[in-house]
Amino acid sequence: MIPSPHYKGKVRDVYDLGTELLLVATDRISAFDVVFSEPVEDKGKILTRIATSWFRYFSDIPNHLITDDVSQFPKPYQNEPSLLGRSVLVKKAERIDFECVVRGYLTGSAWKEYCKFGTIAETPYPKNLQESYRFPTPIFTPARKNDSGHDENVSEETMENEVGSSLFQELKKLSLHLYGKAHDLMAKQGIILCDTKFEFGLINGKPILIDEILTPDSSRYWDASTYALGVTPASFDKQILRNWLESTSWDKNPPPPQLPESLIQELRKKYLELEDKISLCLSQK
Repeated sequence: MIPSPHYKGKVRDVYDLGTELLLVATDRISAFDVVFSEPVEDKGKILTRIATSWFRYFSDIPNHLITDDVSQFPKPYQNEPSLLGRSVLVKKAERIDFECVVRGYLTGSAWKEYCKFGTIAETPYPKNLQESYRFPTPIFTPARKNDSGHDENVSEETMENEVGSSLFQELKKLSLHLYGKAHDLMAKQGIILCDTKFEFGLINGKPILIDEILTPDSSRYWDASTYALGVTPASFDKQILRNWLESTSWDKNPPPPQLPESLIQELRKKYLELEDKISLCLSQK
């Protein structure tokens, strides 16, 4: 019997073990910062497998992963059946309170900002760009992590002023490198990595990758065969849920609407399909 988690996030439970954390990916699903009542079966296991695979692929970049082998967990968590396949033991870091978002294509909140102001992350862009436009080179659009409410898109200048120029430049460079490598890998499987977010923490003043990486909960993955300007291509990620919610009258405040079983099954199917594509990519390293 294990104790209750020290912290319950929207989709993850966290156990604080001192210098280490135990992160447990549940089957809960959220959108627009609201958690839904209906779980997506095996979602936590799928995301854990995807994230750990990417962490290991990018092993040259320091990250928080210690092990996902429950037999190596400290007691009383060792070999706990409820943790099997959905948990990772990680180093505890001082979280940097910004999401390092990299975008290769114009969509999502960036598209909404562009339509309203003609800017992306407060930077002016040419007129008459279409949705899903591919940027000549990927762009870095940070977001401040807020403890309550929605995360807040900010300019590069804002993040640089708050974290310092040296750290900002290092995080930006790392984020663009990770995105570019993953984008090119996924393209070989007919998948477009549209955008993604990375989170970093500090250990002894040095940045390391934390949280999750390149999962369908933290990234937009598109079916390349459906890509066209002016439309949103078919997704292999949580955008499927967001699109359905946008078609309803829900105001994005609790309580959320009930999710139809067909939507839950579609999400699970797409997550599994994406995992297969990622596994093929990484096996060809």
